[in-house]
Amino acid sequence: MAPEFVPGLQLAREFYATVVRPLLEEQFSQVPYAAALLGRGSEVVGFDSPRSTDHDWGPRLQILLPDSDTERHAAALTAMLASRLPESFRGYPVAFPVTREPGGPARHRVQVTGLGTWLTSHLGFDPRHAVTLLDWLATPAQRLAEFTAGEVFHDGPGELSRARDTMAWYPHDVWLYLLACQWQRIGQEEAFPGRCAEAGDDLGSAIVTARLARDLMRLCLLMHRRYPPYSKWLGTAFARLPGTAGLTASLAAALSAGSWPAREQHLREAYETVAALHNQLGLTPPLDTRTRGFYDRPYQVIDAARFTAVLREAITDPQIRRLPPAGAIDQFVDSTDAANDLRFLRACAQAAWVGETPGHDGCYPHSAGLPEVRTVSAGANRTFGGHDGRR
Repeated sequence: MAPEFVPGLQLAREFYATVVRPLLEEQFSQVPYAAALLGRGSEVVGFDSPRSTDHDWGPRLQILLPDSDTERHAAALTAMLASRLPESFRGYPVAFPVTREPGGPARHRVQVTGLGTWLTSHLGFDPRHAVTLLDWLATPAQRLAEFTAGEVFHDGPGELSRARDTMAWYPHDVWLYLLACQWQRIGQEEAFPGRCAEAGDDLGSAIVTARLARDLMRLCLLMHRRYPPYSKWLGTAFARLPGTAGLTASLAAALSAGSWPAREQHLREAYETVAALHNQLGLTPPLDTRTRGFYDRPYQVIDAARFTAVLREAITDPQIRRLPPAGAIDQFVDSTDAANDLRFLRACAQAAWVGETPGHDGCYPHSAGLPEVRTVSAGANRTFGGHDGRR
């Protein structure tokens, strides 16, 4: 009989408090550490359900040691846990296999490692040091969400908590840049559903409408200062935003509409709703939220380029203002394999923004072109968190 479902964060929290912490206090009381559940897994961002238990599931967490203590204590701590942890907890096996280790053994999933090692492997950099513009823009929002969500159960040294605070949200000018680039994506395709329909391609019209709906949803998450997750959880994250019921209804109606006139009407509603949200942020002078014709063609658009322009104008850092309108890495790279290779993503980002390719040693001669950016605290900002297309 399957055990009663326990959300993964709760399971990890109870496992640490009742099992792991007493063992650490008994045998490693002088070793400072942080205990947390961060990183990959639907439970980390609170999207888990009973279905999540069919793979890679059980009580798990990370024990993150100061870098100077890792070599001395990590192996011994891991061995102690392997010998002392119970076989099960709340009905779930403590030792279990995972899909990323095909054919691997069942073993406990209390990962013991150095904080610096874990940060670099998950983010591609160590945010305890100066965070550069490349760090912000080359790291998928999904990775940033996985690091800043979850829960820290204990942090003796305090370094993990400070690193999470650093990455809680984008610096202000970076945020403006990403908002501008998200509007840019919308502006590049907002006339296409009408043009496809006019050409007799209603399926193409529906497909582009779905792309625009996805971009509007990601834009709203950015407006609400939420890191947009990858496709599986995009709708779930969007549904949890406050005050989006009407927008959700408009997008759903646009996607299910059987003809272009109906599809356009619902898209217009969605555009005007998101334009009003932009004005509520107060980041730029208010813009007209009404849709309008696309040049002399009979398609109604929001003219998203207006929003891109005023957001870029609001950026004060001259180096960020000069960046091309491609945005962060997951605004122009949409590949699961790429997203799983942080080194590749950083190479792509550097080449795109600096306009160069790596040398024989894999380094970029002008990497200083992507500077360090001052990181603002999460509470510093009170707001919620190509072609012209005519062909």
